[in-house]
Amino acid sequence: MDVPPIEAAARALARPSHRVGAASAAIVVLLVVAVAALQSVRSPAALGATAPATEFSAGRAFEQVRAIATEPHVAGSAAADRVRDHLLATLRGLGLDPQVQDTASVQGGDLSSSAGGISLARVRNVVTLLPGTAPTGRIFLVAHYDSAQVSPGGNDDGAGTATILELARALAGGPRLRNDVVLVLTDAEEACLCGAQAFVDQHPLARDGGVVLNLEARGSSGPAIMFETAADNAGLTGVFATAPKPVGTSVAVEVYRLLPNDTDFTPFLQAGFTGFNSAYIDGAAVYHAPTDTPATMDRDSLQHLGANALKLTRELGGRDLPALRSTGDATYFPVPGGLAVYSGGLTWPLAGLALVAVLVLAWLTRRRGLTSGGRLAGGFAVALAPIILVPGSAQLLWALLKIVRPGYAAQLIDPYRPFWYRLAIVALAATIVCAWYVLLRRRLTPAALAVGGLGWLAVLGLLLAAFAPGGSYLAALPALAGALAGIVAVLLRGWWAVLAVTAGGAVAVVLLLPLVVLFLPALGLALAGAGAGITTLLALALLPVVDLLHPEAGGQRGLVAARARRLGGLPTLAALLTAVACVATGLAVDRFDAAHPAPTHLMYALDADTGQARWLSEENKPQQWTGQYVSGEPTTVVDTLPAFGPAELLTGPAPAAALAAPTVAKTADTTTGELRTVTFRLTPQRPVRLLTLHVNVEATVTAARVAGREVPTDRRAGGPWGFGFGFHAPPPDGVEVTLTVPAKTPLRLRVMDASDGLGAVPGFRARPADVGVMGSHSSEMLAVARTDTL
Repeated sequence: MDVPPIEAAARALARPSHRVGAASAAIVVLLVVAVAALQSVRSPAALGATAPATEFSAGRAFEQVRAIATEPHVAGSAAADRVRDHLLATLRGLGLDPQVQDTASVQGGDLSSSAGGISLARVRNVVTLLPGTAPTGRIFLVAHYDSAQVSPGGNDDGAGTATILELARALAGGPRLRNDVVLVLTDAEEACLCGAQAFVDQHPLARDGGVVLNLEARGSSGPAIMFETAADNAGLTGVFATAPKPVGTSVAVEVYRLLPNDTDFTPFLQAGFTGFNSAYIDGAAVYHAPTDTPATMDRDSLQHLGANALKLTRELGGRDLPALRSTGDATYFPVPGGLAVYSGGLTWPLAGLALVAVLVLAWLTRRRGLTSGGRLAGGFAVALAPIILVPGSAQLLWALLKIVRPGYAAQLIDPYRPFWYRLAIVALAATIVCAWYVLLRRRLTPAALAVGGLGWLAVLGLLLAAFAPGGSYLAALPALAGALAGIVAVLLRGWWAVLAVTAGGAVAVVLLLPLVVLFLPALGLALAGAGAGITTLLALALLPVVDLLHPEAGGQRGLVAARARRLGGLPTLAALLTAVACVATGLAVDRFDAAHPAPTHLMYALDADTGQARWLSEENKPQQWTGQYVSGEPTTVVDTLPAFGPAELLTGPAPAAALAAPTVAKTADTTTGELRTVTFRLTPQRPVRLLTLHVNVEATVTAARVAGREVPTDRRAGGPWGFGFGFHAPPPDGVEVTLTVPAKTPLRLRVMDASDGLGAVPGFRARPADVGVMGSHSSEMLAVARTDTL
C-alpha cells in the first residue's frame, strides 16, 4: 500500500495536549470499570450451616455432598443404591413423599452414546411432588444422582443433587407456593440421559410440561452460569434477571447449541418443556475423573448455584406460568449490578445502526483531515490480521504446551491450574495487537486503524445477527459505542475527546471482559482461540485509548521520530514479557503430583471366541505409563468390538483373563412368510454396568423390542455389524430381546458386557501416585465379547 505520509494533521481520535495525564486518567477509569465488570461474574460468598432456614446454605448443602460422593456410584451399582436410599431418607425426613420411578428407558436419538445410536437403561428416578396452592403449571428441579464410572461425582452432579435437597428443606419449611414444584433426581444421566428420558416419556407428572431448572457442574469452581434455555425465551429471561446473581449470556446459548454436548435438560427440551440449564464450569480438570471429590468443590460456586435456584423457584412458584410464554429470544448479558436484557427484535436494528455509526465516523475523520480514504480502506483491510492471528497463536501456544508437557494431551478441556496460561493468552493477544498497531500506526494513521477495528466489529455484529442472533451484541454494541464515542471525540477534541473515547472503551470492557473470563474456562485451553478472539475484539475496541500510550503521530523527524518509535514499542515489549513470564510460571506451578495426577486411559477387552485379549486406549499417542500396554497407531476395532463404533484406539496384546461372556438363550422362534421373529434372553455372567448386542449387517432388523420397549432399527454400528444397542445398568437376570429379521438370512449376534476396574486383570500394574485415570465413560472398562448364531 503506497500512500504518501500525512504529517502533523495525522492524529488519533483523541489528541490531548497532555498525553501522559490523559492516558493515566483513562487507564484508571477503565481499571475501575474492569473491576466492576469482573464482579458481575463472581460467585457470592458461601453461607454457613447456621444461615437462616429460609435461605440457601452452601454449608448445609455441602454436608449432603459429602454423604453422596463417598465413592463412584454409576447407575445400577450397589453404591448408587446407597445414594438413592440416602436421598429417600433425607426427603422423607423433611415430611415429603418421594417415589421411585423404576423402569426401562430408550434413548434412540443423537444423544445416545452407544454405537448404532441406541441406548437403553434400567433407571430408578427419585421423584417428589410439592403441591401448589392454586397451580397454573409445574416447576421441575432436576439433577442427576449417578456419577461417571471412575468418579465419586462430588461436583458432577453431587452439587446439583445436594442443591435440590437443600432447596427441598427450604421450600418444605416455608409457605407453600402457588405452583407445583416437582423434584426430579434422575438416574443414568452419565450413561445415556435415560433417567430424564424415562421421566418425560413415562411419568404422569411430566404429561403437561412445565418449567425446568436443571442443575449441573462441569468442574469444581467458577460462577454458576445459565448457559442454555429453551427457544422463545424472552418471557423467562426476565424471570432469570431477578436471581440474586444472574450470570448468563445469550451468546453462550448460541455456542452451546453448536456443541455436541447434552445434559438432562435436553430430553425435557425435546419434549416441549421450557426453562434454564445452569452449571459452574471452571476447574474442569476433575470432570468425570477420580479427582472429582467433595474436597475439590468451591463452596462459593455451590452457594451461587443454590441461591439462584431457590430465588427462581420462588419467583416462578408465584407466577402465572402460561403468561410467561413468548415468541422470540431475548438478548442478555451480565453488567455490574445485574443482567441487561432486551428483545431479540432489536438485534438487526442495533447491528445496522452500529455499521452506520462506523461509516459516519469514517466520513468524519476523512472530512476533518485525520486520515484519507485510502488509509481508511487500508485500516479496514489490515484490521483483519489480529482477528485471525490472535486465535491461531493461542491454539499454537496450547499445542506447544502439550509438546513440553505431554500429559496435557489427555486433559481434554483444561489443566489443573490454568490461571497463568489464561493470563498468557490475554498477554499474547495484547502483544500481537500492540505490535500490529505500532507497526502500522504512523503509516496508516491512528484514526484509520481505530475505524478499521470498529468496522470489523460492526461487520461481525451483522454476521452474528444472521447466524447467531444472541451473540450479535458482543460485536455490535462495542462497535456502536466506540463509533459514537469517536464521533464525539472528533467533534469536541481536547479532554472532551479523551472522556468520549474512555466512555466508549468502558462500554467495551463491560460487554467483553466478562465474556473473556467466562469463555476461557468454558471452552478451555483446548479451544483457547475462542477466548483469545474475544480478547482481540476488546483490544480493537480500545484502540483509541491504547493510542494515548503512544507518542503523538505525524510530523516527527530524525532522532525525535526514532525515540517515538521506541516509546511506542514499550507496550508490545511489556505484553510479550508478560506472556513469557506467565507461561513459565504456569509450567512451574502446574506440575503433576499425587493430588493432580497425569490422566491416562486404559481398557481391557477379551474375545471369548478366540481366547485373545487386548489392551485398548483412547489416547492419540501413548503416554509413558500407557506405553507399556499399547503402541503403534490408533485403529478401529469395530469388527470385533462393534460397541466402540468407528472410534480409533491404540491397542496392545494382553494376557487372557478367566472371565465368562454373556449368554444368549433363545426362548421363541417363529417364521411368518419371509420374516422370522426370534426372542431370546441376554444375560451377563458377572456383575456388569453395560450389555451390548449387535446383529450382522446382512440380517436387516425390521422390528425390535428390548426389555419390553420398542427401539428404533434404522441405526448401524459399522463394519460387518448393523443394528445394535447398549443396555446400561442391566438387571442381574438379563434382558429379553425380540428381533424380526429376514427368514432366510443367518442371524449372528455379537454380544459384549462391561464392568469397571482393571486391578484384577492379569498383567495390570498399579499406577504410580502421580499417574491418574482420565475422566472418560470408558476409562478402566473391562469388556468381554462373544459371537452367537441363532
